[in-house]
Amino acid sequence: MSSPMNASTDVAVTPGSEWWRTAVIYQIYPRSFADASGDGIGDLPGITSRMDDLADLGIDAIWLSPFQKSPQKDAGYDVSDYCDVDPLFGTLDDFDAMLAAAHGRGIRVIVDLVPNHSSDQHEWFQQALAAAPGSRERARYMFRDGKGENGDVPPNNWDSVFGGPAWTRVTETDGTPGQWYLHLFDSSQPDFDWTNEEVREEFRRVLRFWLDRGVDGFRVDVAHGMIKADGLPDYSPDPEAGSMGGEEADVPYWGQEGVHEIYRDWHTLVAEYDGDRALCAEAWLPTPEKTALWVRPDEMHQAFNFAYLETKWDAAALRAVVDDSLAAYGAVGAPSTWVLSNHDVVRHASRLALTAENPQGHGIGPDSPGQPDAVVGLARARAATTLMLALPGSSYLYQGEELGLPEVVHIPGEARQDPTWFRTNGERYGRDGCRVPIPWTADGAAYGFNTTGESWLPQPAEWAQLARSAQQDDPTSTLSLYRAILAARKQHALGAGTLEWVEGFGEDAVAFRNGDVTVVANTGTQPIALPEGSTVLIASGPLEDGALPGDTTVWIAS
Repeated sequence: MSSPMNASTDVAVTPGSEWWRTAVIYQIYPRSFADASGDGIGDLPGITSRMDDLADLGIDAIWLSPFQKSPQKDAGYDVSDYCDVDPLFGTLDDFDAMLAAAHGRGIRVIVDLVPNHSSDQHEWFQQALAAAPGSRERARYMFRDGKGENGDVPPNNWDSVFGGPAWTRVTETDGTPGQWYLHLFDSSQPDFDWTNEEVREEFRRVLRFWLDRGVDGFRVDVAHGMIKADGLPDYSPDPEAGSMGGEEADVPYWGQEGVHEIYRDWHTLVAEYDGDRALCAEAWLPTPEKTALWVRPDEMHQAFNFAYLETKWDAAALRAVVDDSLAAYGAVGAPSTWVLSNHDVVRHASRLALTAENPQGHGIGPDSPGQPDAVVGLARARAATTLMLALPGSSYLYQGEELGLPEVVHIPGEARQDPTWFRTNGERYGRDGCRVPIPWTADGAAYGFNTTGESWLPQPAEWAQLARSAQQDDPTSTLSLYRAILAARKQHALGAGTLEWVEGFGEDAVAFRNGDVTVVANTGTQPIALPEGSTVLIASGPLEDGALPGDTTVWIAS
């Protein structure tokens, strides 16, 4: 089966040269990217209208967070129809137009797939509620009898990622208290039972639906979930660990061996299609070695490198995670991916300047300890990105990071929308701060997000100075830095290169050679002397009398 790709992307591929091995992939969170309808929520026509800006940035592909039909209880990660577009975002025709616009500019398109759970409004779950215990309809989900004399105790002690219990009891059609269903996330997101062949066949249908339309791959949400340990044993997580289990091993609902059988099946299905389609895993696991199990040759093609994302701005830690990542992924023949921000974590322009622990998913707000310094945060973010995009492999960017956007801290409680905020009674701020609609123009309605001024989350006044229009022609802006890095990365083929560590720059430096480029990042406070006569290709900030200041990264010609 072939994809409607244009000549710039539909090329013969030899093993080892696949596009996804070196691609820079830009994540679009559709609600917050661009709003053509003016209702305050971004949409597919909005994305299409900004496709030239994406091409100008120099990325290779876009990944769209969910735009499928959904009640939007969790901003689209609660899908009620996997093969249709939610009216908030447009229509299938709008999707096709967006896909054609991207392909026409040589940009590939990856769509989000949410297989661990559906919306409680999905036709299947509504059928399950109306059916009897033990029925075919209930067997598609994780329904279980409760414990205790009257079944009024949940089947086990699992907690939801969003806070509170992971089980909800249903009322049967005769009005009596009934079974419980599992939801590792919000109660509106019941988990599928992936031991059921009917569930597996349904998702094969979903994959084919989008592949037949011409998409270039899938980012798989909660790819370390889906299979639960036999017997559903009790489990109490470490309260200091990330909510997605990335810091713990042997979690009975994460990283079970059975998930690999699912992805081998999907790998075979995707391989039937021309155009080198790809599968990328969102798999929060304790180590790169564990994550690499998801990208063995017959499984997925990429996995997000969350170990790298969670590494602090510290030279020794960065050198270690880069070494571990290249070794782990290389051992299974996969590229390492690199990522610093996404729609679930505090933006790295703020996170890298936090002075207190901040577990993944907790977010930051006005009362959070260790508030970030905006100046330090931006300097470190620019330096970290300049380092990341010089590493061999594939990199992911999150919309707005090319503008240096920080986390929005001051969102009124009444404006917050993340289920985490509500399920924890405001104890965790959640992810709204990284999801605020991005600014395109320094003035005008909603900073160019739309023409009406509507915005599903409030935009801060600082968006004006960070807007694309304010940075477009400023050679020192973060936007200009990203454009220069991406152009130089392609020119020097760094994505397909090989890393060789370079000594002699001190313990606060991360220094390596990739092809004909030497990269030096200074994570300390004291300037680092650069080789005399160095030809600077890229610098994340100004040098000081030829020396590299702290929180700055430079590329020099080798």
